[in-house]
Amino acid sequence: MDENLQEDWLDARLREEASYVDDAGFTAGVIQKLPAQRVRRSYRAAILLAVTALASVIVYLLAGNSGFIAEAVTRFIFMPLSLIYLAAIGAGLLLMGFGVGAAMSKIGGQRLR
Repeated sequence: MDENLQEDWLDARLREEASYVDDAGFTAGVIQKLPAQRVRRSYRAAILLAVTALASVIVYLLAGNSGFIAEAVTRFIFMPLSLIYLAAIGAGLLLMGFGVGAAMSKIGGQRLR
């Protein structure tokens, strides 16, 4: 906690003392000569989605059309309710774990206060 107060105080102090140095328009000239920012379009997501859809269709056709889907639905219908609850809790915990992992990687090495 003390570290944050010291960093904030130091940051404020440095901002107060930093005065603008007049460069006779040099900075503005450099900024104008920079190339315009290009909009980069990524087709990666579209390609991955198309490949996934194609692979799903191929597996569906190779597995004997809809036979495996009907069998999976039938198994799910006759599954005990307690097992369905257990699977739902497990899936929820798994997703929560992924969420916590993503949050931890986002904050990096910072400590929680």
